[in-house]
Amino acid sequence: MTLTASYERCRRLNADHGRSYYLATLLLPAWKRRHVHALYGFARHVDDIVDSAGAPAGRAAALDDLTSALAACLAGEPAQGPVLPAFVHTVRSFGIERADIDAFLRSMRADLTVTRYETYGDLLEYMEGSAAAIGLMMLPVLETVPGAGRLAREPARELGRAFQLTNFLRDVAEDLERGRVYLPRRDLAEFGVAEDDLARGRASPELRELVAYEEDRARDHYRRALEGVDLLAPSSRPCVRAAYELYGGILDAIAARNHDVLAGRARVPRRRRAVIFARHLRAASAARRAERRAPAGAR
Repeated sequence: MTLTASYERCRRLNADHGRSYYLATLLLPAWKRRHVHALYGFARHVDDIVDSAGAPAGRAAALDDLTSALAACLAGEPAQGPVLPAFVHTVRSFGIERADIDAFLRSMRADLTVTRYETYGDLLEYMEGSAAAIGLMMLPVLETVPGAGRLAREPARELGRAFQLTNFLRDVAEDLERGRVYLPRRDLAEFGVAEDDLARGRASPELRELVAYEEDRARDHYRRALEGVDLLAPSSRPCVRAAYELYGGILDAIAARNHDVLAGRARVPRRRRAVIFARHLRAASAARRAERRAPAGAR
């Protein structure tokens, strides 16, 4: 697959599977947008391997093959397949750290065997790779203002955690079908919720209280991430602010259902998504114009 075709494949993966996130990426300059799509496309491709049908051994072998192919590409061999050419090109272009990639792959491999988490601390350890590492990989593409690179790292990790926890709450029923429960066991016990209660498909008052508690945790991650937005390059801020509001809107939709996460997937209404996008479009356009006028090498 050519590099151009690989970037297009990653874009399609983002458009098909991450509608809110994809909408936010449209606020980026085109030269940044394709690299964000490449990172999303790689993450989605790995996630699809882990979640595919078939025996765990077969999925583990497929993940082993991808990991070996990636290592060979990063060592200088030509990239093959639908997403690796774009991903490897992005990694090289922005000096994305191998440690962050390895952390992500470790968490994805954990999904093959680990289906429960005892405490929130255990879940945070998993999210260090599945979410915080993604935030760190995005950071070089989004860019920071001069001198803010180190300061922006923790907010980027927090935003990854906030998005991931939002997904966990939205997808409780879907994850249960895959045999996974990301709500910590200790929290389930504290609120008097058994896994059988989840399987019944009806949200008990206890489950609603638990989801409200986890929603507050997610919102705390969002609050801690917010301070990092102004540390980003101006042309990236509208995208991240829009993504922040769109994913936060999923929590709003969950709350509006009285925290019933079993009755179907909570979604941000199309009209609200359009309003959020439009609100940030003018700032995105102005930032892109300013970036184009900047002297060569000023970025």
